[in-house]
Amino acid sequence: MKLSICLAVYNEVENLHYAMDSVRDFGDEVVVVDGGSDDGTIAALERYGKRVRILHADNPPMFHKNKQKALDAAKGEWILQLDADEAVSEGLKEEIRQVIGSPDSLDAYRIPRLNYFLGRFLRKGGQYPDYTIRLYKRGSAYFPCESVHEQVAVAGGEERIGTLKHDLLHYADPGFERYLMRWNRYTSMDAMVLRKELQARGKKLGIPDFLNYFLVQPVRWFLLTYIRHKGFMDGFPGFVFSLFSAIRFWVIYVKTWHNHGKKSP
Repeated sequence: MKLSICLAVYNEVENLHYAMDSVRDFGDEVVVVDGGSDDGTIAALERYGKRVRILHADNPPMFHKNKQKALDAAKGEWILQLDADEAVSEGLKEEIRQVIGSPDSLDAYRIPRLNYFLGRFLRKGGQYPDYTIRLYKRGSAYFPCESVHEQVAVAGGEERIGTLKHDLLHYADPGFERYLMRWNRYTSMDAMVLRKELQARGKKLGIPDFLNYFLVQPVRWFLLTYIRHKGFMDGFPGFVFSLFSAIRFWVIYVKTWHNHGKKSP
C-alpha cells in the first residue's frame, strides 16, 4: 500500500465532503479516527465505501491525540494527513504522486495552504502561503501533542523536509459563526496551556502579563498582519481576520484569569 490518507474528526458532517470528495480517486486507503460524533458523520463516511476505515475514540481537548491515532493505524508507505474541511487540489495530487514515486524523496513535505474566510481565500495578512507539514513517510513524523497550533515533528530534522508547490485548500471559515466557534475553542486551548505554564512556574498573572495580553500582543499582531503583511488587500474579510486574531489575546487572558487557581462553584 503506497499512500494512506488520515483524518481525525468530530461532528464534521457539514464539512466532511471537502476532504472526502477530493480524495475519492486518490490514495489507497482513508483512515478516520472519529471522536464520538453524533451528527451523522459516521453515516456520511460510510457512504464513501470500504476504502474508508473508521476507528472510534473519545474526543480529547488536545485533538492532535486522535490525529496521532490515525497515523499509527495507517498501513501505507506514505501518509497524507488532512482535516475534514481541507481539499486536495488536482495540482497537488499530481505533485504528491511524483514525490511518492521518486527514489530521491525526502522524509516529509510542507504544503502551501489557502485559507477560505468569509467568502474569499486570504492571500495577504501573513495567511499565504500557510505552510503545513502534511505529507510524510510512515513512521518518520509524529504529533508531540503539546500545543493546539503544533505541526508534526519530523525525526530526520529540518534537512529531511521538502516543500511542495501546489495548494491545499482549507475551507475553515465559510461563515462567521463557524469562525467564532473555532476561535472560542482555540482560545480555550491557549488559556489551558498558559495556566499550565503559570502553575509550573508557581506564578500568577501579574501586571506585566496584563499589559502584554491587553496591549502589546494585540497591537503587535494587528499591525503585523493588517499593515506589514498587507491584510487590507483582502478587503473586509482581511480586516475582520486581523482584528479578531489580535483580540484573541484578550480572551486568552480573561479565560486564564477566570480559571487559574479558582475552585469550581
